[in-house]
Amino acid sequence: MTPYEALYRRKCRTLLCWFETGENLILGPELVQQTTEKIKMIQEKLRMTQSKQKSYADKRRRPLKFQESDHVFLKFTPTTSIGRVMKSNKLTPRFIGPYQILRKIGPITYQISLPPFLSNLHNVFYVSQLRKYIYDPSHVIMFDIVQLKDNLTFETMFVQNEDRRIK
Repeated sequence: MTPYEALYRRKCRTLLCWFETGENLILGPELVQQTTEKIKMIQEKLRMTQSKQKSYADKRRRPLKFQESDHVFLKFTPTTSIGRVMKSNKLTPRFIGPYQILRKIGPITYQISLPPFLSNLHNVFYVSQLRKYIYDPSHVIMFDIVQLKDNLTFETMFVQNEDRRIK
């Protein structure tokens, strides 16, 4: 038993199996001509199938184009200090930012300004790693000014949740 038969549980179909042999001789230029015709037919069917799949995918794909000074989110996968991906990342943010686009490097690559804590990353990203940020004033978080005492301590105030349900 050949390895192919062991893996697929059937005999291997070679080029000789594409034709009805019967009483015909399998030698000569006719075999080469029939083989090239079959190969051309297979290539044409593959081209048709690929073009159908491409047109279907292109209908659902939208081109992402950014301009300089636009703000974008960056696709982010948190890692440990060793470089491995964390085990449970269900609740971690998928995108971080927004960051400003500095310039367009190529047709689908952009250079963005990264903060200092991401300085170990290369600052040029492919368009699939970016997501457009639409400015919304509600996204801006205003921090309360903390009143520090002379000994650099501050007073904490506990807040009680009034709308609590007990099952």
